[in-house]
Amino acid sequence: MIDVHCHLEQEDYDREREDLIKELRHELKAIVTCCAHPKDFNLTLEIVKKHPLFVFCAVGIHPEYIGELSEDEIKKTIMDIEKNKSFISAIGEAGLDYYWIKEPELREKQKELFKKLIAIAKELNKPIVVHSRDATEECIKILEEEKMQQKKVLMHMFNDRKFLQQIINNGWFISIGPGIKKSKDIRKIARDMPLNKIMLETDSPWFAQKEQGQKYGTPLNVKIACEKIAEIKHLSLAEVEKQTDLNAIAFFNLKIK
Repeated sequence: MIDVHCHLEQEDYDREREDLIKELRHELKAIVTCCAHPKDFNLTLEIVKKHPLFVFCAVGIHPEYIGELSEDEIKKTIMDIEKNKSFISAIGEAGLDYYWIKEPELREKQKELFKKLIAIAKELNKPIVVHSRDATEECIKILEEEKMQQKKVLMHMFNDRKFLQQIINNGWFISIGPGIKKSKDIRKIARDMPLNKIMLETDSPWFAQKEQGQKYGTPLNVKIACEKIAEIKHLSLAEVEKQTDLNAIAFFNLKIK
């Protein structure tokens, strides 16, 4: 299995990051860690360089942080991406977050940033990982305006069923995480989305399985999504694992052992 969206740079992992990655090597084929804030860029790159052929990264700016970053910080992040493009497998997170960000002025700034990150993805010929919380319609509109139909677009933690057909028509991918256990909408999305357009994720350290005594989530939780998708689609775990792995390897152009 491959976890295409986690956050290994988060401080939750500071005390056991190397031990965790060692354990993950026995259970998973690869991991894509997602750097969502400029302050985490150097650590993310360090982790990727330390674990070649196993840990890969996406780099972007989470839309939630739009109010705290200056134009100079955004420019520097884009320059850092360009300078280190050979270590970066995708651009993201990128997108809009209308759940946390309510101010119209900041929402407009989110849109501007999203367009900048789409532009760098195009320039570097990298896939883009999209965050669209409470803003799916607007995200799709911008992606379509920027001519991203049939391009490598991954709708991370996608849960907005009414836009699923549009996602399918545009040839985009979705990733499904442990939230599938509790969400009827995500289970219906998993049922209706073709398996060759689905990837697995955890968004860890978030989505801890508290009932199992977890203080925080880890990429090992990717199995939860895999098992549930197999159950919903009446497939074996091996079939879902094989196809979602193939999807991730092709999408991110992963060079794994």
